[in-house]
Amino acid sequence: MSYFNSNLPFIRKKKGISQTELAEKIGVDQSTISLWEKGMDTTVDNAIKVAEVLNVSIPEFLGKDLRFDNANIIDVNSDIVKIPVYGTIKAGIPIESQTDIIDYVDIPKSWTKGDKKFYGLKISGDSMFPKYQDKDIVIFEKTDDTTLYNGKDCAVMINGTESTFKKVLINDQGIVLQAYNMAYGIKMFSKEDVINKPIKIVGIAREKRTKID
Repeated sequence: MSYFNSNLPFIRKKKGISQTELAEKIGVDQSTISLWEKGMDTTVDNAIKVAEVLNVSIPEFLGKDLRFDNANIIDVNSDIVKIPVYGTIKAGIPIESQTDIIDYVDIPKSWTKGDKKFYGLKISGDSMFPKYQDKDIVIFEKTDDTTLYNGKDCAVMINGTESTFKKVLINDQGIVLQAYNMAYGIKMFSKEDVINKPIKIVGIAREKRTKID
């Protein structure tokens, strides 16, 4: 049941089925579907009913993160994978558990070799101007390899309550979060801060996409 709550809104929206429609098909209230998508537990029987209505195999629905899995490939012969785009990173919630998906974008299938995981964020604000514009979509790679962060533009969680996008600089004293827009100051955190707050890197920027109005 590990991925039921995150797979449910992803597959439901991908199939074009509303919460109300799904609720009617399995015999529950729309509010129940909403609660499941927000993380509320359910029974195996209900999960099976949902999987059947959404026409997805039960082992995959309950045992894989289908948002990042190669099941997201457009078709079996495609070289493209669809990844979710979020309007923001919800504080305290891991990327794989986020549900506020606002769009999907395509990335090359080759990027996912070695089980690499990606997601997108729609940038809000001008702290990273001029390198990044307001409303740019930035593609981030998830990684636990801390040696890759230094000098990179990263999505960062601070204290479990604040999410931000900044250039990360690591030195002997700790970590610095730097904006490209000089109107914004830098944030410095000691090694103790990194552990105790904590400061957590949740993605390294790999590509930006700017839409022309």
